[in-house]
Amino acid sequence: MRFDSPLVPARLIRRYKRFLADVVFEEGREEGGEATAHCPNPGAMLGLATPGVRVWLSPAANPARKLRWTWELTEPAEGLGEGLVGINTGHPNRLAAEAISAGVLPELSGYGGLRREVKYGRNSRIDLLLEEEGRPPCYVEVKNVHLRRAEGLAEFPDCVTTRGAKHLEELGDMVEAGHRAVMLYIVQRGDCRSFAIAEDLDPGYAKALTRALARGVEAYCLACEITPQEIRALHPLPLDI
Repeated sequence: MRFDSPLVPARLIRRYKRFLADVVFEEGREEGGEATAHCPNPGAMLGLATPGVRVWLSPAANPARKLRWTWELTEPAEGLGEGLVGINTGHPNRLAAEAISAGVLPELSGYGGLRREVKYGRNSRIDLLLEEEGRPPCYVEVKNVHLRRAEGLAEFPDCVTTRGAKHLEELGDMVEAGHRAVMLYIVQRGDCRSFAIAEDLDPGYAKALTRALARGVEAYCLACEITPQEIRALHPLPLDI
């Protein structure tokens, strides 16, 4: 997934009200001064929203948009990771679709059809629906992962997500209806070697995943390569769940 426009570096002043971030552009940038950017991430963003960290912003395609900038990437605070981290939760669905089409995840290969945001369950939409004649449809729920607290370990979630637990229940329902269901975690950072559930941050989600796996839901995880030009899903990560 390549960014449509070159990203612009800045320094984070503060993140507030979950979806807003004040930034100051680096000296010498033609934009100059400060701006308020959209933060497309409802999570806690532990270790990624420390004032002073370097961030990368994308300009809005529509010049009339209220907030001209969107926060895309961040460099973690010292001691909290290496390289760039993608914080935009709107990208993982596209990253997952590209990775599946490219055969990065062999377990999800062999499907000729891929649809996004298909209605299912109890007033929900599945992120990806894979279809192939002669095979049960495969329902794929995608989650963005950006948390790293221990060296080399990606974790999800970074705060309580009752919505995430609901999705796991609905995936289990799909399996019991004769379909295939997959929970796919996209790690938008390149400094992790394995994946685990942050049970201490959301015990309810951990229990919901255990139940879903027992019902036949599959779980996979993909690592990404992050640059200011593009984000690419590279290879699966082992799961410790």
